[in-house]
Amino acid sequence: MVVEVLLITGSTRSGSTNTAALRTAREVAPDGVTAVLHEGLADLPAFNPDDDVEPLPRAVAELRNRVAAADAVLFCTPEYAGTLPGSFKNLLDWSIGGTELNGKPVAWLNVAPEGRGDGAIGALTTVLRYLAVDLVEAACGRLFVPREAVGPDGLVEDAGIRDGLREVLRTLAGRSA
Repeated sequence: MVVEVLLITGSTRSGSTNTAALRTAREVAPDGVTAVLHEGLADLPAFNPDDDVEPLPRAVAELRNRVAAADAVLFCTPEYAGTLPGSFKNLLDWSIGGTELNGKPVAWLNVAPEGRGDGAIGALTTVLRYLAVDLVEAACGRLFVPREAVGPDGLVEDAGIRDGLREVLRTLAGRSA
């Protein structure tokens, strides 16, 4: 059985270490795991409950379809001004209107240096609990990705980080199998 893990970045920045970590996770996924990167964060319209009806905006429908098709979801987000970036919170707001995340195995990854990112992770955990996901705490954690560890291809080159990403996917997928 192949487990599909949807990777969702909270960053719209092209040089984001969060996105680099998820791109790398997609490349190093262990046997039996297919990792799919959602790259539509910037395409989502601003959340408006009046628009959360059929037909949904195209980018919202695509997001919800991807979440529904996945066996598990891994989030990786930066912290802006002590909390979640607005564009990422917007993605989560669009998720509340659907039930695709309810009960789904989910984990988060913090790639910031020690002492950074805790506000974003705290806010994300609050939202995830509100969504009634199956938060796989054994797959959640900190895996520091310094900018210099990201190669020109946008992938993390450090073998230790790559091994850590593989282990996160293995643990998350194990809950889904």
